[in-house]
Order: sequence, then structure tokens, then C-alpha cells
Amino acid sequence: MKTFKKTSLATLLSATAILSAGSVVANEDPVKLGLMLPYSGTYTALGEAITNGLKLAIEQEGGQLGGREVEYIELDSEADPSKAPQNMSRLVNGDKVDFVIGPVHSGVAMGMLRVAKQSGAITIIPNAGLGAATNELCMPNVFRTSFSMWQDSYPMGKVAYDQGHRKIVTITWDYAGGKEDLAGFEEAFTAEGGEIVEQILVPFPSTEFQSYLTQIASLEPDAVYTFFAGGGGVSFVKDYAAAGLKESIPLLGSGFLTEGNLTALGDAGEGVMTTLHYAETLDNDANQAFVSAYENAYGEMPDTYAVQGYDTGMMLVQGLSELDGDTSDQERLIDVLANVELESPRGPLSFSDSHHPIQNVYLREIRDGKHEVVSIAHENLEVPDEACQM
Repeated sequence: MKTFKKTSLATLLSATAILSAGSVVANEDPVKLGLMLPYSGTYTALGEAITNGLKLAIEQEGGQLGGREVEYIELDSEADPSKAPQNMSRLVNGDKVDFVIGPVHSGVAMGMLRVAKQSGAITIIPNAGLGAATNELCMPNVFRTSFSMWQDSYPMGKVAYDQGHRKIVTITWDYAGGKEDLAGFEEAFTAEGGEIVEQILVPFPSTEFQSYLTQIASLEPDAVYTFFAGGGGVSFVKDYAAAGLKESIPLLGSGFLTEGNLTALGDAGEGVMTTLHYAETLDNDANQAFVSAYENAYGEMPDTYAVQGYDTGMMLVQGLSELDGDTSDQERLIDVLANVELESPRGPLSFSDSHHPIQNVYLREIRDGKHEVVSIAHENLEVPDEACQM
């Protein structure tokens, strides 16, 4: 565990002097939330779910944060990394938001982080899973309310070994997110004594899987571990079942393999096991209340993305309530946010020294078209952050 260096924080905060000097916001002015999320294109549904969850949390507090009204400034990130620095600068320097919330896409996050470092803007990441955001590129003004690829994949390594699997094939797209995910699984699985007999990397974003499925069948592993998401996840699970592998070679994966895809997967998804930090069937009071409220507000079941938005809202609710809505002392504000503890729909949630969520990761199995929780695969999992130098 590390302690933030006061000098580093002071240096970072000095970059915001132009934004804050002589312009302390009175408590009667609204808190400005800049939402830099995808509202068009492939990731539209994710951006909307995060936004819905965020707004629900704040509406449950009368639409206020610390007694102040809230103004939402929604900017379509288009999931385009090349536009990220300009869009982030617009929110921080043009709209002068109090907080930036985003993004979904890890490539966009890289561009946002550069501006967050230069400006000192408080940034809350409600999805993008790149490990560097709260490790190599960590900074006091950046928080994550979601996950890292490692955090959701690492617990499945021990689960797989405990289930009796000793030789496993891993497969994902040949890009950073997929490889980070496989690395987490492989770290835990090989530490237990398991062997990765083959790692297969598929050109991104190809969903032509037949030749790889033939290769897997010829290797005869005990199980397959995979990371695919969205339409690629649907295609892989369906093709895996159609190839006749499902019954003889169990399919394991990161939760994003099936998250948001249950209807599209149909019978092909039954029995697939994944690890993730949330399941819609979690049996706790906070989740039952959240699911009911979300369905009433939006007419559909929430998913992990909605929970990440909701917890971002609850983090701000708790932090600004403690400060009576005062955002003028940024160092104090960051300290208060770092010490937030939530009874989230996902379970207990707090933050590590690198501002990454400490949370449960669950083993889930698709049964009758739902993610049923089998067990807690890892309780209160904290992500290694040795490269974080605040």
C-alpha cells in the first residue's frame, strides 16, 4: 500500500489555478458534470446505460449533490481516441465542469488522461478497463468506478484449477484489452500449477472463428478461457456450441463475454461460466432496490455498465454530502472521494490508494437465460498497483 505524496498532489493541483483562482463556485450554482461517453456508434448502449445509472443515483437524492442542483453536459466521445484530448479540453476549459465522467473505450481514456494530468481535472472512469489508468498513469485526480481487465479475469484462474482443469487453451482478439485479460487469467492459473497449452490471438475485430475452433478441438484441452465482447462474444459462444465443443470442453470467460448478450446468446449460452464484479441476480438489499428502481425508470433490466454509472453517482452523492456541496478546495475534495465506501448493488465497494475499486468478483453461470451467482470467486479483490507513483 502506498501513501500519496503531498508534494505531488500540490504540484498537480497548481495546474488548475487558472481554472479555480478567483472563481470559487457558490453553493447555489449547479455542480457541472461533464459526461464524455459514446452516444453514437457501436458503444451507444454502454454510454446510455452508464448515463442512466448515474442520473438515477442523483435523482434518488432529489436531483442534487450536497444541496446543489446538477447540470449535465453530455459530449459524444464517438469512441474515437483521436478526438479525446480536444473533447476533454472542451469540457474542462470551455464548459468548466467540476467533474469529467468517462470514457467507455480504453483508447479514449489514454487521450483523456493526458489532459487530466495537465489540467488537474477530477476524472472518474466508469468503464474503460486499461490497467495503466490506475497504475503506470495513475494520478490523484483520477478515479475508477469500474474494473481493470486483470481484476475480472484473475479470479477465474484459480476457479478453473479448482474445477480440475490442468491444460487450457486461451483465445482473444489481438489487441491490448484482450491480452491484458488473458494475462490476468494465466497468472493465476499457472501459479496454481495449470498449463496454457496454446494462446490464440485473433485479428481484431474478426469474428471468423471456425479455423480456430478446429484448432482447439485438435488440441483437446480440459477447458477454454476466452475474452470477447459485444457481437464478437455472441458469435464466439454460438459458433463454439455449433461446433460441438460446448459439451466436451467447458467454456470459461471474462464476464464481458456474455454481459448484455443473454437474449442474443439463447440456448448457446446455457452453462457458460464467467467472472465479473456484478450480476443482475445478486441477492443483496442494495441490488434488489437498484434493479427495481432502474426497471421502473427505464423499462429494462440494468447491467454492469448501469451499475458502474450508478456507483459513480453514489460516490459523488456521498462525497459532496460530506462537503455540503463545496467543491472549492480540490485537495480536500479528492481526499473525501478517496475515502468513500459504498454498499453498492455489486457489494461492498471502496478505493485503493491508486483510486481503483476494491470489490468482489463473482463466479457466474448462465442458467435459464440469467447470470446466476455460483460463488464469490474473490472477495474484496485489490488490483496490484506497484507502478503507481503519485
